[in-house]
Amino acid sequence: MRWFHQLGSPPYFQSLARRLSPWLAVPAVLLTAWGFYAGLVHAPPDYQQGDAFRIIYVHVPAAWLSLFVYTAMAVAGAVALVWRMKVAEAFVIAAAPIGASFTFLALVTGSIWGKPMWGTWWVWDARLTSELILLFLYLGVIALENAIEEPRSAARAASLLAIVGVVNVPIIHYSVEWWNTLHQGPTVTRFDAPAIEWSMLLPLLVSALGFTLLFAWLVLVRMRVVLLRREAGSRWVREWLQNP
Repeated sequence: MRWFHQLGSPPYFQSLARRLSPWLAVPAVLLTAWGFYAGLVHAPPDYQQGDAFRIIYVHVPAAWLSLFVYTAMAVAGAVALVWRMKVAEAFVIAAAPIGASFTFLALVTGSIWGKPMWGTWWVWDARLTSELILLFLYLGVIALENAIEEPRSAARAASLLAIVGVVNVPIIHYSVEWWNTLHQGPTVTRFDAPAIEWSMLLPLLVSALGFTLLFAWLVLVRMRVVLLRREAGSRWVREWLQNP
């Protein structure tokens, strides 16, 4: 609990985030670059889709992050509402634009992939529609936070929306199992074994890890900015600005 309360302290978090940032940025860039190179260049073509399948090395990590980020926002939102932690509020505000970007990327790459596979850019498929709703939820969190002038009230309202909207995450994940959809079923997260050859799977996992570290780095940078703006008149901010 002591560590938990320390992490909720803006000065402590500011110092911790500054130390962690380079340790996240460098592996994120290296892993993402290797995953893309191995997947786009060295992985063998799919026996049905040919080289068109290679877009999964962008699409799947982006789709994974779209769900992960929103779930993390809902958890942070609950912490913000229960314990009134400024750092948790900052996470919700800082993560929303990043999560929206990943969701938009997942939708765009999914449409590009769907054109040669389904013969159309878009269908009102259960998976695609619920993912689009997720993008609207992200945009709703961003809009709600900007619509309320008082920062802490805005953060609490955005946190509440994040918690309410998290019900859409399992709908997205299980949509291909609950309904008859054009979107293919799970290939990696299966109970028996991944339905993908290892030479294709490894770059995909590395890309997903690289994207996750990239998100962690970006959200730390944005959280530091959010906290500095909100605590601009505090003593610790003045001291930090003198010795950044």
